Amino acid sequence: SQLFIKDLHFDGVPVRIYLPREPSTSKWRGVIFFHGGCGIFGSIRSYERVCRYIARKSDSVVASVGYHLAPEHKYPAQTLECLTATVHFLKTAETYGVDPARIIVCGDSVGGTYTASVCQELGHRTDIPKIRAQVLIYPFLQALNFNLPSHQKNAAAAFLSRERTVHFILKYLNKDCSLKEPILAGSHVPESINLKYRKWINPDLIPDVFKLGYKPPLPTSFLPQVHEEVQELFKPWFSPLLAEDAVICPLPDTCIVTCEHDVLRDEGLLYKKRLEDNNVRVTWHHVEKGFH
Repeated sequence: SQLFIKDLHFDGVPVRIYLPREPSTSKWRGVIFFHGGCGIFGSIRSYERVCRYIARKSDSVVASVGYHLAPEHKYPAQTLECLTATVHFLKTAETYGVDPARIIVCGDSVGGTYTASVCQELGHRTDIPKIRAQVLIYPFLQALNFNLPSHQKNAAAAFLSRERTVHFILKYLNKDCSLKEPILAGSHVPESINLKYRKWINPDLIPDVFKLGYKPPLPTSFLPQVHEEVQELFKPWFSPLLAEDAVICPLPDTCIVTCEHDVLRDEGLLYKKRLEDNNVRVTWHHVEKGFH
């Protein structure tokens, strides 16, 4: 009763938009929302309650993006559709009574990945309004190291275990699931790449309070054939933690939500540190009893 809800297309991408019914004396804020589900599950419909809640509680116009799912729609179609929908909304915000200078991008899990990727992609664009802020809710941000403290601690966590994380990645990319074990062991990463990204993806960068009981993994041998099969994992579009500092610097104000009982917890912590090291303003919420 408090919202008008419309199904639209933004340059061909399905979007459900939630507009407050109450007339406003000023322009609304805008929220672009990307749902989670590993890029292979989830829909506008399954996030209906979440988006209604955000629209009501934040007094904002919410645009929920219904990107097409993998593997039927081949990666990176999902990231591209999120980018297309975001650019469209930034350009046409005033049509919906939204202030283009007050639009945030938000997503959970892989929706957090798309949020990070879209903000990185648009950081240097001058032909469209700047995104005001990004909200990353337990985002997936890297596929190099599956032996961080949170991976060990929550390896058998309900819903998203360590093993299922890699299984879903392979399903998403339409790859052979026999690659799962070598990727879990880290055999897909050559030493040169490990050395290059150690400054950003490293258990030493995780605060000690999150490392209780952590055991460094045993060294594994590099398997070139596995590396060749999963080249996508080494691109910032898939692993936003790998973006260069020049891409991180212009990012908007950021809110990161991490959960204690989540394999992806440490990726949020590592991205938080990267952003802060590049003078991006970060608000961090850690949910002690939360899970993915």
